[in-house]
This record gives sequence, structure tokens and C-alpha cells, in this order.
Amino acid sequence: MPKACESTESLGKKAAASGEELASSEDPVQLKRRITLINGVSIIVGSIIGSGIFVSPTGIFKEVNSVGASLLVWVACGVFSFFGAYSYAELGTMIQRSGADYAYVLDAFGPFLGFLRVWCEIIVMRPCGQTIVALTFAKYVLEPIFTGCQAPIITEKLLAALCITIITFANCCSVRASTIIQDVCTWGKTIALLGIIAAGVAQVCRGRVEAFNDAFADTTLGIGNLVRAFYSGLFAYNGWNYLNCVTGEMKNPQRDLPLAIFISCALVTVVYVLANAAYFTTVPVSIFVSTPAVAILFAQKLFGPLAMVMPVFVSLSTFGGVNGIMLTTSRLFYTAAEEGHMPAVLCMIQRKLLTPLPAVLLVGLLSLVYLVADDIYMLMNYMGFVNWLAIGLSVFIVLYFRITRPLAPRPIRVPIVFPVVYTLLTVLLCTNTFIGAFQESVMGILIILTGIPVYLVGVAWQRKPTSLLKASSSFTRLVQKLFLVQLEDKDAD
Repeated sequence: MPKACESTESLGKKAAASGEELASSEDPVQLKRRITLINGVSIIVGSIIGSGIFVSPTGIFKEVNSVGASLLVWVACGVFSFFGAYSYAELGTMIQRSGADYAYVLDAFGPFLGFLRVWCEIIVMRPCGQTIVALTFAKYVLEPIFTGCQAPIITEKLLAALCITIITFANCCSVRASTIIQDVCTWGKTIALLGIIAAGVAQVCRGRVEAFNDAFADTTLGIGNLVRAFYSGLFAYNGWNYLNCVTGEMKNPQRDLPLAIFISCALVTVVYVLANAAYFTTVPVSIFVSTPAVAILFAQKLFGPLAMVMPVFVSLSTFGGVNGIMLTTSRLFYTAAEEGHMPAVLCMIQRKLLTPLPAVLLVGLLSLVYLVADDIYMLMNYMGFVNWLAIGLSVFIVLYFRITRPLAPRPIRVPIVFPVVYTLLTVLLCTNTFIGAFQESVMGILIILTGIPVYLVGVAWQRKPTSLLKASSSFTRLVQKLFLVQLEDKDAD
């Protein structure tokens, strides 16, 4: 596919050539295929399992109003997420490049819709999401210190900033460092959840099964209730598509991508359902619907003083979540820059470290900027409708390619029912959201529309003034000299 902004890429290449004397290396300057199957599982599991399963899994129960129906919704959300994730496996093995949703929309529908997709991710969704997870990390690190009272907001923000800074530094230094962080955090929080499940099994052995007697009594099955319950559950499963952002860095994507998706979705679904069942063995239903931190209350009732360990595990979980977002989002910026949809400097690689350093720094900077905002959660609410609409569009591309590219190589060919069911249910969810949360949906659409003038000026406008081109080239050279970065060696073996 031709680049969307040839003049920008040309400037980047000239600037890269002018910076050849900055450093030398025997190895080609390019992102290496270093992500293994285990790393892939860690990225998906680590991105999915955040603070939600520890902090507040009450949203589903409030809507369906019974233990049995609540657990069934958790299962259904896991199966639904697997349908979407496995559909992404077909796309990820057809289009073996980093970028996930952006790369697929770009390939299917062209640069305009591709740019709008990445614009939403860049302007709000990824940096806001990372900031929120970092703030959750700070809250639970401070929990043992400020027991019984609220920590000062400035303290939380400073600790969140430290978290983002550490993760940014690690991702700048080494892909290996970021995957090690992801592996450690993923298995740490998985062990914590397995501990909760083991405690739940012990409770069942003691006969604490009152909550499961007549488990479906008083179930509420209204369409609106079910849709809202699904939204709560799908929020907890969000992140299953993050591995597709780094497909280009996987050692064997044709084999490992679908395997990692299957293992991760199955593992997370089983762990989520069993952890929620464990909660019901100890936390009374009357309290369950009102507590903001079910896992901590569960630990307090069973472990006494040892319950102070639970905030540590929540912090570990969220720290890994921040790292997962950083790792995948920087590759999204990198891919967009390769297409001319972002400044050329964002697709440059540090010559010694072989990391996309400019893209990583930008993600970290945007996340730090959002810490200044008083209500970044409001922006995330505006983008909820857009997020599921965009993911549904990406899954629909599987069906679109089956019609428009029937003979294209498909290393993974998913059963057609997977993308069909996922697309139809996404339409149902988005329609209900637009009706039930009209203001948030409209604001989300307006945020998308702000990308149109940016596209027209930054990408579609080819004949920019010479003065503007010179200024862009000078900025690119400055960044190269500061960080010793250059364009990837595409011709290297």
C-alpha cells in the first residue's frame, strides 16, 4: 500500500540519512522478533486482568440480581471475548504487522478510516486508560499507609507519575525488560487469584455454600439489564486484542498468536468465574452489591492481618497493566508513523537499544499530561461507545475479507459463526448504548470527528509550504541527535 503522506516519510528518510554518523552498529536497526508464546500469553493475560476482578466485580450482580445468573454472564463474556479474539487471530496471521485494529481498518478501508481509528486511540483511549490504571496502582500502594482514610490526591498523582515514568524508562531501554515486567506481574496476579480460588474451595469444603442454594432466585433478565451486565463483564475482559499490536515482533505469529489467544482467553475465563464463585462463599450477597473492593473484603474476612497483602497484589496487577498498555500502544504509534499518519520520527528506532524510543516517550508524556485533568474518567466514558464500535468493525473485516479476498492466504481460518455472532452482538450493544447513554455516545462521535481536520491538514494536504517542511525536517534531525534514532532497516535480513 502506498504511504498516505509521502512528503513526511521522505523528510524522515533524509533526516535519517543525515544522522548516519551519530552511531554505528553491526546489527541492522530494526525491531527484533523476540516475543515468544509465553510472552504472548503474558501480554494478553496481563492486559486483561487489571484491577477490576480484585476491586469491584459487583456491576454484573447488580444487573442480573442472582448468583447463578452472575456467574453465567461471566462465562458468556469470556466466550464472547474469545469469539472476537479468535477472529483477530485470522486477521493477525493474514496481516502480519503490528498495529492491530488500526492496521486492519487501514488495509480494508483505506487511510481515512484508518487514521480516524488511530486518532481515537492516540487522543483519548490509550493514554487515558494508562493514566487510570496508574492511578489505581497508586491508590492500592497507598492503601496500607492510609488505612481508613483517603490518601491525598496529589500523593496519588505523584505516585502514578512515578509508575508511568518507570514503565516508560523500561520500555525505552529494552523490549526484553518490558516483557520481563509483564511476565512477572502477570504470573504474580494470577497466583493471587489462584490463592483466592483456593480459599474459596476451602470454604466450600467447610460447607459455606449458602449463596449457591437456589442460585437463580430473583434473577432479572430484562434486555437493558443484560446489556449493562455484559458491558460490566466485557470491561473486565478488555485487552484481549493487545497482542495483535505487536504481531510484527512475534517469533512465530502463525503458530503462537492463535495459541496465545486460546490459552489466555480460556485461562482468564476460568479464573474469573472461579474467583467470583469464591467471593460468594465468604462475602454476603447483601454486602456484595455495595462494596467497592470485593477482593479486599474477602481477604479481611478470611485472612485477618494478612489481608494487607491483597492491596499489594492489586498494585502488582495494575503495574503490569500499565506496562502492557505502554508496550502495545507505542507499537500502534510506530505503525501509524510508518504510514505517514504520524510524524516520521515516531517510526524511528534507537540504534543501540533497538526500541521505538520516540513512540514510547510520547505515550508516556501523554499519559503524564492526563494526570493534570480532574476527570479523565469522563473522557473514557465518552469513548466507551466508540471503542466497542471500532472493535466490532475490526471483527466485521473478517467477513468483509471473506467476500472481497476469498483466495487470500489464511494461515488461521476461523469458523464463520465466530465473526458473525460477535458482529451482531456488538451492533446490539452499541445500539443500546446510543439509546441509553446518548450524551456519552454523541461526545464520543464528536471526538472522532475532530480527527477529520487533522487528517486533511496533516495527511491529505500534500503541497505544504516549504517553510513548514523545513521546520519539520529540523525537528526530526533534532530528535535524532538527542536520542540517536533512525528509520528501521527494512532491507536487512
